[in-house]
Amino acid sequence: MKKVSESDWKAAQPKHYVKPKDTALKGYLPTANGGRELNLGFEDGSLRDWTAEGNAFAKQPIRGDTVNPRRADMKSNHAGNFWIGTYEIAGDDPTGTLTSASFKVSHPWASFRVAGGPWDKTRIELVRADTGKAFFSARGTESEELRPVVVDLKEHLDKEIFIRVVDQQGGHWGHINYDDFRFFAERPQFANELTVAEVQQAVLPEIDSVKFAGLPADRAAAEAELPAGFKMHAFAAEPDVTQPIAFCLDDRGRVWVAEGHNYPKKAPLGEGRDRILVFEDTNGDHKFDKRTVFMEGLNLVSGMEVGFGGVWIGAAPELLFVPVSDWNNPKPAGKPQVLLDGWDELRDTHETLNTFLWGPDGWLYGVHGVFCPSHVGKPGTPMSERQRVDAAIWRYHPVRHEFEVFAEGTSNPWGIDFNEYGHAFIEACVIPHFWHVIQGARYQRQGGQHYAISIEEMKRVQKHLPPNAPQYLNPFIYDDIKTHGDHVHYAGNKGPHAANNRSDEVGGGHAHSGLMIYLGDSWPDEYRGKAFMNNIHGQRLNMDIPVRNGSGYVGKHGPDFLNFHDKWSQVLNMLYDQDGSMYLIDWYDANQCHHNRYDGHDRSNGRIYKVVYNNQRVTPVDFQALDDVDLAKLQSHRNEFKARHARRVLQERAAAGRI
Repeated sequence: MKKVSESDWKAAQPKHYVKPKDTALKGYLPTANGGRELNLGFEDGSLRDWTAEGNAFAKQPIRGDTVNPRRADMKSNHAGNFWIGTYEIAGDDPTGTLTSASFKVSHPWASFRVAGGPWDKTRIELVRADTGKAFFSARGTESEELRPVVVDLKEHLDKEIFIRVVDQQGGHWGHINYDDFRFFAERPQFANELTVAEVQQAVLPEIDSVKFAGLPADRAAAEAELPAGFKMHAFAAEPDVTQPIAFCLDDRGRVWVAEGHNYPKKAPLGEGRDRILVFEDTNGDHKFDKRTVFMEGLNLVSGMEVGFGGVWIGAAPELLFVPVSDWNNPKPAGKPQVLLDGWDELRDTHETLNTFLWGPDGWLYGVHGVFCPSHVGKPGTPMSERQRVDAAIWRYHPVRHEFEVFAEGTSNPWGIDFNEYGHAFIEACVIPHFWHVIQGARYQRQGGQHYAISIEEMKRVQKHLPPNAPQYLNPFIYDDIKTHGDHVHYAGNKGPHAANNRSDEVGGGHAHSGLMIYLGDSWPDEYRGKAFMNNIHGQRLNMDIPVRNGSGYVGKHGPDFLNFHDKWSQVLNMLYDQDGSMYLIDWYDANQCHHNRYDGHDRSNGRIYKVVYNNQRVTPVDFQALDDVDLAKLQSHRNEFKARHARRVLQERAAAGRI
């Protein structure tokens, strides 16, 4: 062991970190020809020495920090008392420019503060007065906190320049913040300087170019881009169907559709406008020719499935069962039976119980989102015995009437399906989109905390919770399972929302709805077992390829299967039928995002499309008419639709004591 001196020992010790100090001090304000300091920092409380065009700069400048009171994670970081913030008065939509008086470059260096959107159309630029050309520009980084940018002006000494503040961008982060232009004799140093590299890193691709918006149904089907050999038919459209929010296929291959006219808000008791329709193609032309109104007066419907003699309906706060009489011309055989209640119907109502599907184990499966926290139980169940549900895959047994959370986590799933091995998959929004679901698993959450997924688990861990903690939490979840996809469908590195309508090259965007593992028997083999999900901002069906990896799967990025090239297209779910053809329900709306304004949606339209390969014919089916042996033989059929329906009919007969 080497012996060192005390001085060498001290010299080798880690040094304390010293935060860099601003060396910029005050700098020099530009002046007009007469020597008057120009109002480039707005400290007289006005836009004197500036010319505004458009409406983005109305009622500017802003006084004081208006950022921190509305979002605690940021502050304005302005200099002095006043600054420019185009969001602060009227939000992201107004546009315009703000141009300063020209002034002579008197020093070799300058700085100004910038924040806001990262777009080309939200920028601060310095412009030569003699040529009218911008020689320097800076943008924000999706932060409201003004940060100084340093500009080298040596090539422009003694030349006239002016500042132009540009806000020509609407929508997400469509605003600009600016303050405090100053000259410096030497390059200033700022602890929070915004570098050119950081600005470039925040740049996203250009807005996607989408050919169409608001097409008639037949034209939309004709313009949709599909692989060779496939054709899309407009099976049904407005006015015969509007606002299709959920659907299923019955044992005769008929299409049952729930119309969500009340979405996004539950109507007062007795004023529900949602309804369920049944569509049937009796002549095999891939278009309906028989339409039955099964039920009206429902309220905030979000999920539906048929089986065990009736219709299972999700209409928060309730899971309902409606028995059916006369299956030839379906109608209710009685009033809705409330099986469960406690599903939240007040908060994020595009996340409540949805996309029902019979699992291979005979349970009814569904999914539920993260920002609609619910406490579910049979009517009359006390709160202490209710199951917490938020960001979950859940299931309900149709015979034993048992409810449980199958797995917990993700974000706002709106789609679930099983592969030929009975393994479940879901899609999600905002966070990565592809998930292989394992019973009892805890998955990455968009928000919130992991909770107990059974009443027994909740009671077991409660004594270990910190004081005043919610009783449904589980403090022993130390990590969670991350995405099974090896890719995302949104572009850039600024997060999922920033890439909305800018992600054409990578899949369309973060928001997905519907999931179908294709196990039909009429499409080419290359599609079997692939995962299809709709991309809302990308108006297309993405296709992921589940590949076995260890004890689970990894989702590989496959080529997009279908592109509507229509900004209004909003497919919510997809199902294949007895012939291996695919049905899709399309909400069809100019508005792509959830909000709580009832008038924010076009209530006049909606579509059901059907995609067939190689002119596949329609085959009539009726699984209820088959005997037990024939149903059992169908369990090995290559078309999983037939195996699933046959299996459920056998389960129904067993439950009724007929097997």
